[in-house]
Amino acid sequence: MGLHGKSFIPLVMGFGCNVPAVMATRTIESRNSRMITMLVTPLMSCSARLPVYVLITGALFPKNASFVLLSLYVTGVILAVILARVFKRAFFNEEDVPFVMELPPYRMPTGKSILLHMWEKAKQYLHKMGGIILVASIIIWFLGYFPRETARTADFKQQIASIENTQISPEEKAKQLQEIEHQMAMDHQENSYIGRIGQIISPVMEPLGFNWKISVSLLSGMAAKEIVVSTLSVLYTGSDDSEQALTERLLQEKNPDGTDVFTPLVGLSLMLFVLLYFPCIATVTAIVNESHSWKWGAFVILYTCCLAWVVSFLVYQIGNIIIN
Repeated sequence: MGLHGKSFIPLVMGFGCNVPAVMATRTIESRNSRMITMLVTPLMSCSARLPVYVLITGALFPKNASFVLLSLYVTGVILAVILARVFKRAFFNEEDVPFVMELPPYRMPTGKSILLHMWEKAKQYLHKMGGIILVASIIIWFLGYFPRETARTADFKQQIASIENTQISPEEKAKQLQEIEHQMAMDHQENSYIGRIGQIISPVMEPLGFNWKISVSLLSGMAAKEIVVSTLSVLYTGSDDSEQALTERLLQEKNPDGTDVFTPLVGLSLMLFVLLYFPCIATVTAIVNESHSWKWGAFVILYTCCLAWVVSFLVYQIGNIIIN
């Protein structure tokens, strides 16, 4: 990769969470290696992406789930190696300082020192990232929650009132009310601000095999990748409570032409996109803070989104050619 030896630890940390991994790059003396490590760390598949992988592999690759999951991690590492070389030649082609480390005598840390270090690092993380994460989460929530009233809201309320006044069994009444509430939740999500944005960008995402609902879930995932699953759950089942219900619904979902929305090819394209696209806002903030320039944060957003689109496009289109 052409990086400093100290880059190894931050990259490995990236498999847990990209934010502390980016913050750990400050231990690298060479600015070139430090910057390259920061730029490729988002390609390390953090634990926040795992719920998306588990959902898709469990639904579409039940017999080969472990192989597909491993291949995603390997893909991220391979792309990180390639891009590290590209970035080194394009932006950081100066000679690095040789990696020489003196190993001090190791001693067992005391409980007090461990707790103090944990407190300091946690405080540092919350101080630097907490505000940004909170603001981003509020924005995503606002876009998904408003407007509360849609053109069909009055109709749904009228149907609910009608069902509540009907003389039917409690079980049947609960079933009908649940169905209406499910339709109401999907209608609200579709007509929310983030739903409208998802429908606007849908033509850009269609070549990757994604409909507007998948596009909306990916937009929500910009705050945190785990939100992709909960957004899909709301859009397809009307709630975010049951993963099993979501899995069944994804397999049953049809396009207007009668074809399946979620095929193994679409699932693979989606997982690759989640692996590579926009790092969470906390990671981007960490990159801006550690590089002392918002331009590198903007560059990471741009290159990861472009890379994700190109890779998913190639996989989906070439896969379609082979299958058909």
